[in-house]
Amino acid sequence: MDAQATAERLRPRRPIPEFRRHHRLHKLADLITLALFAVICGAEGWVEVEAYGKKKAGWLKTFLDLPHGIPSHDTLGDVFGRLNPEVFERCFQEWMASMVQLSGGKLVALDGKSLRRSFEQGWDQYGMAHRVSAFVAENNMVVAPVKTVGKGQELDGIQRLLKLLDIQGAGVSLDALGCKKSIVELILEGQADYLLQVKENPPTLHEKLKNLMDQAILEKFAGIEHDSYKQTDGDHGRIETRQVWVAWNIKDLGPIGQPWPGLKSLVVVQSTREVGGQQSVERHDSISSLGRRIKAQRMAGYIRGHWSVENNLHGQLDISFNEDQRRIRKGHGAENFSRLCRIALNLLTNEKMSKIGIAGKRACCGWDDPYLLKVIGQ
Repeated sequence: MDAQATAERLRPRRPIPEFRRHHRLHKLADLITLALFAVICGAEGWVEVEAYGKKKAGWLKTFLDLPHGIPSHDTLGDVFGRLNPEVFERCFQEWMASMVQLSGGKLVALDGKSLRRSFEQGWDQYGMAHRVSAFVAENNMVVAPVKTVGKGQELDGIQRLLKLLDIQGAGVSLDALGCKKSIVELILEGQADYLLQVKENPPTLHEKLKNLMDQAILEKFAGIEHDSYKQTDGDHGRIETRQVWVAWNIKDLGPIGQPWPGLKSLVVVQSTREVGGQQSVERHDSISSLGRRIKAQRMAGYIRGHWSVENNLHGQLDISFNEDQRRIRKGHGAENFSRLCRIALNLLTNEKMSKIGIAGKRACCGWDDPYLLKVIGQ
């Protein structure tokens, strides 16, 4: 695919409306395309986006208009600081809908993340941006990130995501923050299944679930319909054993289980890790609407898929894109730059031919223009 065809593919079905009234020296489509190319190639701020543009100006002008040359970093910061993130988000979701289908039992993991250095003032860290993202574990792609009003307000973002996404036929996983009846109802309304981690909130459900499964494990599930799966991994002196138990004795929860619509299974995951002779044990309890057709081995895959949010999304954004150290603070700049990073991560993840990591692919894109076009035009 040539550069011109790639630029056409990037053009959204519903273009982002022009919001600038005066001093429009640079086309909005040019600015967004330039920023995305630069981020894919390793840029971590507007100064580096400008530098990338100047180094690649001759090549970029073969498919971008750039009537006044490469924009300055101040111009980029001003435009992206004023760009409505909700409008940008709609274009992002339309584009992702053409790449990722959520049906067919795919796991959609929802989780939140803070942009740690995005606050305006050093004394006002409550002003930092927070995001909740939907992550499709099967192909490691971000489907729809939304902003929340502050740390601890991810529940609002989760509700908005569930209303935005077409989750019919998918499995939706959430950590304990999302273990709410209102969240369960939204997932079921979307004709999807849920897998929710249970902790002290709600306390009565957690206590009853833990005691019930503790007794069942101790008595080897005598008289209880269940399934189990055990897996051991080891490398570099570390041995980790994960055991999953799934039970369908929902009635044993009594009145505590009745308010949870669609509840069909109880799940326990216990991970035992041995490193250097030291052993640690971690346990997670969950409830799910996934019925008897989902055995313990498949349930273990769903749970690993949810944990992959930390490694394959948040970890990549922190390590490969240096997100926690980024100091963009003007207007919506931090949120919009973060969205550019997620688009870049999706494109790089979707390129399967190069057997190197995300950081290596970014470097190759910066070195090799045809490879960059391959990443974007796939």
